[in-house]
Amino acid sequence: MVTLEPLFRRARLDDAPQLADLVNFAGEGMPLYLWGKMAMPGETAWDVGRRRAARDDGGFSWRNAYVADIGGNAVACLIGYGIPDTPEPIAADTSPMFIPLMELESLAPGTWYVNVLATYPEHRGQGIGSGLLGLAETLAMDDGKRGLSVIVSDSNTGARRLYERCGYVEIAIRPMIKEEWRSESFNWILLTKQLKTVVST
Repeated sequence: MVTLEPLFRRARLDDAPQLADLVNFAGEGMPLYLWGKMAMPGETAWDVGRRRAARDDGGFSWRNAYVADIGGNAVACLIGYGIPDTPEPIAADTSPMFIPLMELESLAPGTWYVNVLATYPEHRGQGIGSGLLGLAETLAMDDGKRGLSVIVSDSNTGARRLYERCGYVEIAIRPMIKEEWRSESFNWILLTKQLKTVVST
C-alpha cells in the first residue's frame, strides 16, 4: 500500500473533466486531435475526452490517476503503468501516430512508464510536478520495477528540464508521425531513470 502525501490523492470519477484537460496539456493537443476523430454525431472532442476519463477501465481512466488537490480541485495529475520485461509486438493495425511512441516504450522494458504528468499553468513552479515524480518512484518500487521512463516532445523544454533535474537521462529519439495534428515539435524523446536497489543484509 502506497502512502500519499497530504497534497496528493487518488483521482475520483468527478475529476474526469480536469483529467481530460490535463491529459491534453501533457499531450500538447494530440489527445484533442485524436478525440475529435473518435467523436460520434453530436459529440465534441472534449465530450470524448471526458467520457474516456470517466471509464472504469483502459489506460486513460480516472481509476489509474493520482491528482494534486488544492481547495478540493484537481490541479495536476499523474497517470502511469508498468512496462513488461518483454514488451508485446506492435500490432499491424496500430495507428501510425502511435508507432514511434510504442517503439520508444519498448526500449524501456521493466520500467514504470509516466504516461501523463501535467499541472495547470497557474499552479506550475510550486514543486507539484517534482512531487508527483516522487510519487511515481514510490509507485514504481511498489510495483517491483527497476526504473522509470517517460516520453517528451523535443519542443517541451520545460518538462524536459524537470525530468533531467529529477535524474532522468535521454535514451533514444524517434521522429513524430503527425497526420493532421499541428505541433511545433518534430521528435519524441525517451528518458529513463534507474532506481537504486536496496540490498538487504
